[in-house]
Amino acid sequence: MNSLVAQADTTELGGLAGWTVDLMDALGGPGAAVAVGLDNLFPPIPSELILPLAGFTAAQGRFSLLEALLWTTAGSVIGAVIVYLVGYFFGRERTRKLITMLPLVKGSDFDHAERWFAKHGTKAVFFGRMVPLVRSFISVPAGIERMPFWLFLSLTTLGSLLWNSIFVVAGYFLGANWHVVDEYAGIFQYVVIGAIVIALAVFVTKRIRERRKADV
Repeated sequence: MNSLVAQADTTELGGLAGWTVDLMDALGGPGAAVAVGLDNLFPPIPSELILPLAGFTAAQGRFSLLEALLWTTAGSVIGAVIVYLVGYFFGRERTRKLITMLPLVKGSDFDHAERWFAKHGTKAVFFGRMVPLVRSFISVPAGIERMPFWLFLSLTTLGSLLWNSIFVVAGYFLGANWHVVDEYAGIFQYVVIGAIVIALAVFVTKRIRERRKADV
């Protein structure tokens, strides 16, 4: 089978995009699942790049649009389950001990986060599937807090299917212009990263001020 990119008369892709297309070209739908699943295990791999490519590949006839949606969602769910199991088997006490060893972090911070997750965990798991970086880590507290597996699986599947559908369908109809989706998604990712950096800066500043007051 000729290269999918060549069929679309697009320029040759390199890097992660080229690897992803080659993987889906060789394995079909399971290749899309593998690529998307890795996003959960290695956050630097952006699903916002891979998902439109899966739609683009489906548009070239390698597999159907429905298969693209099912396989990418399966990859998201499998990756999330692996991370969930890491949190589940690592456990609460070991996690709390590890967290309190970090500079400027207190046990009360972990306890506060634990109470927050107990109250908002279902929404966090569902909507977390739609936020860059967050989707790679939200499964950890779900496992640590022993969220019922059936509930975690249902929320993860629904959230992943909704988010994946947006990007896969966009890539399918945009065809060779799939990269437009990645460009706009990249802006959203930068906004999220910026918000996380600001939140960390506020936390560190607040904690340093608290320590200085305690030393007076």
